[in-house]
Amino acid sequence: MGITTNMTYLKTALCATAGALMFAGAAMADPLASPAMTGPVLANPNPISVDAGPLGQVYVSGVVSGVAMAQSNPAFGDHKTQADISNGQVVIQTTEGPIQFYVQAGIYSLPSLGLGYMKSDKITDATFGAVPNAYVKIVPSDNVSVMIGKLPTLVGAEYTFTFQNMNIVRGLLWNQEPAVSQGVQFNFASGPISASVAWTDGYYSEKANWISGLLTYTVSPSDSVSVVAAASTSDNSHSSFATSPLLNNSEIYNLLYTHNSGGLTITPYLQYSRVSEDAGLGIPADSATFGAAVLGKYAFSDEFSLAARAEYIKSTGSVAKGTPNLLYGPGSKAWSLTVTPTYQKGVFFLRGEASYVQVLDSTPGFALGDSGTDKSQFRAIAEAGFVF
Repeated sequence: MGITTNMTYLKTALCATAGALMFAGAAMADPLASPAMTGPVLANPNPISVDAGPLGQVYVSGVVSGVAMAQSNPAFGDHKTQADISNGQVVIQTTEGPIQFYVQAGIYSLPSLGLGYMKSDKITDATFGAVPNAYVKIVPSDNVSVMIGKLPTLVGAEYTFTFQNMNIVRGLLWNQEPAVSQGVQFNFASGPISASVAWTDGYYSEKANWISGLLTYTVSPSDSVSVVAAASTSDNSHSSFATSPLLNNSEIYNLLYTHNSGGLTITPYLQYSRVSEDAGLGIPADSATFGAAVLGKYAFSDEFSLAARAEYIKSTGSVAKGTPNLLYGPGSKAWSLTVTPTYQKGVFFLRGEASYVQVLDSTPGFALGDSGTDKSQFRAIAEAGFVF
């Protein structure tokens, strides 16, 4: 594993890119809609385009990037300083016709606030594999589509991979959310309303027993409101690194608002999650979390922007009541602040980030640091790379 596995993943991604370049045709004028990117890192507006005959135009895009970081109070087995590959991914897709496809493959890291950092080779193997997203998309009309395969989640305000988000590291609320699910998703859009409903395996449990829905209303060209609901419909005892029995048997809800005006984007959102008592699964009591966050970015110019995030999350219950742990021990709380300046020139981007996490009312052994007793963590991280 380690460096050898990292280089194997990265070589695969780069070879696929080089092969596509050899047969590249005309490029499209606008960035591809997928993978979704909230900025400040912007997709290449001229991705590689290959004329694939009966398949039509096949587009090849991707990202290669690395991170270097320093942090206080690292988790057990983590390090105060380290460097890693954050993305070595290639995306191959079609965007026209009644049957389309999307394949995203390579290596990635999933840094998140308040959790230990796992190197990209290990996290790729332990979570969603070398092909984290892949699906067939059936488009019977302009208003309706159906996606079948490994799908990005409908839940939350932050995406799975570093290059997709305002900040390099995902936040405390993201830690409670699913990231990739396997199943089928139905999409509908008409005027100011868009809606999606999915039947999947939720937190990547490999048991299709989750239903999730997203409803978005575009109030104006600058403003939209979204409601998200997702829940397990039956018991699921599956446990793996990617998913725990608690999350597999939970429900989660979001209320999101997004405003875009000039160079400013701001997204405040609320989140509630709940796990119900289930003696058969060994869950002795109800447990829940409530969180609130504000994410924002401002573009000072075409090349420089600044993103920031503020969050608060709390969990219910107590150790005395036998409440399951969903945060840093039953009844614990945490807040975070993150600031991320970004520079992008063409396909090259460079980002720096400073973040701080404060834990309150934690249970010893479940908080931060190698012994789980520290109450705070500062992290500085830089990411540089290319989108193509």
